[in-house]
Amino acid sequence: MKNIYFYKTEIGKIAVAMEEDFLTNILYEYRFSSLRNDKFIERETREMENIFIQIQEYLCGERKNFAIQMALRGTPFQKKTWEQLVKIPYGETRSYKEIAQQSGIPNGARAIGMANHNNPIPIIVPCHRVIGTSGDLVGYGGGLDLKQKLLTLEKNHKIRSDPQNYL
Repeated sequence: MKNIYFYKTEIGKIAVAMEEDFLTNILYEYRFSSLRNDKFIERETREMENIFIQIQEYLCGERKNFAIQMALRGTPFQKKTWEQLVKIPYGETRSYKEIAQQSGIPNGARAIGMANHNNPIPIIVPCHRVIGTSGDLVGYGGGLDLKQKLLTLEKNHKIRSDPQNYL
């Protein structure tokens, strides 16, 4: 069963979509129209509420790691790329070129960019942490303003060191 629920956040409306107990998508408002053909039941589950709470904690600077079961759907290349993104530490960035090199395709920066573009779970799979080789902000599904906000949030907020709050 596919469930979806819509939330208001500091960064605008988002949709959280799940299948079974696994997060499948986080969508920014401009992408809601892509849901037209999917058969979702609009119903909040306990798991969705927990995801929303974790996102809110992140947006308030109180969380840097997520404890969420995900079902990432994509090509093997996309999945490999997204696995690299999750390894980027909170508050740090990597270039598309660096991710390509870590993925074993030294000339694959554009392919990494396309995989980022298709990331179904932004914020949790932190594609906002990937920047141009020159250090410039380039490409982000939520827009460059949002990318800058997320990077600034990670650079400026101290995270509480309560070990029970993070996994």
